[in-house]
Amino acid sequence: MARGAKELSGRQKAAILLISLGPEISAQVFKHLREDEIEQLTLEIANVRKVDGDEKDKILAEFHQIAVAKEVISQGGITYAKEILQKALGETKAMDIINRLTANLQVRPFDFARKADPGQILNFIQNEHPQTIALVLSYLEPQQAAMILSSLPQERQAEVAKRIATMDSTSPEVIAQVEQVLEQKLSATVTQDYTQAGGIEAIVAVLNGVDRGTERTILDSLEIQDPELAEEIKKRMFVFEDIATLDNRSIQRVIRDVENTDLQLALKVSSEEVREVIFRNMSKRMADTFKEEMEFMGPVRLRDVEEAQSRIVAIIRRLEEAGEIIIARGGGDDIIV
Repeated sequence: MARGAKELSGRQKAAILLISLGPEISAQVFKHLREDEIEQLTLEIANVRKVDGDEKDKILAEFHQIAVAKEVISQGGITYAKEILQKALGETKAMDIINRLTANLQVRPFDFARKADPGQILNFIQNEHPQTIALVLSYLEPQQAAMILSSLPQERQAEVAKRIATMDSTSPEVIAQVEQVLEQKLSATVTQDYTQAGGIEAIVAVLNGVDRGTERTILDSLEIQDPELAEEIKKRMFVFEDIATLDNRSIQRVIRDVENTDLQLALKVSSEEVREVIFRNMSKRMADTFKEEMEFMGPVRLRDVEEAQSRIVAIIRRLEEAGEIIIARGGGDDIIV
């Protein structure tokens, strides 16, 4: 007797769904997953011996319903989605889908602000307390937040950046209060859990979008106020994979300063795009030698690779600070002419 779809775990359902979709589509799905998720799903797929036809149909139908529900929620909100699903599927089935979705799908606060012009938001919040500004920027798209942060007075930029980086969970009551002040036309939709915004990754995304002058002003101020925080932010502002965004002259300059063994280690687990851009900026003889030595290197520890990549990133940062290479960022002062 076949197992019902409801008896399967979420991971088992995902494995059967990927098998049903076929290898090409599944490969595209894998590109959007974390490494640990890929490992778990691969193991689950390997354990599937046979997929019952009825079981597969139920899982495909369930996936389709959830995908449609998620799209409806994103367009009109939870209440609208509930109404549509109840008409289409009945109240019991609709609530089952909504409850499963809302367990991991949250309607983010300030949705109306993400659709607004950054200049309008700036006019409204620029005189607010830095903590209020930081809260709003944390929920905006990084590009929006970068434009607003760049337009703030210099003495406020570092303070707001620091508050974004060190922001912890914010209660729904506080978020609702700020939303009610900021929102003009749309009614605030706030989840009832504590929501996470801000943090190191948030301020890194914002700073990657500001102009170089604003970035320097903020980081210089943070180095005085909180050196450890400034260093942590700088570490994450350029990662090894970002080498692919450098111009050819800069990549050639980096290759000259980096130890060959570090570069070989770093390339062991890098993307094909990074390998291609590195080898393209070497002579054919040097590239061939590198490839041979990487093959002879055999298996390496991930920790050694990460340390090598960190040393290379440190060299890139040093070269940029010395003005010897250019890392393109948002704003006008990094335009290459």
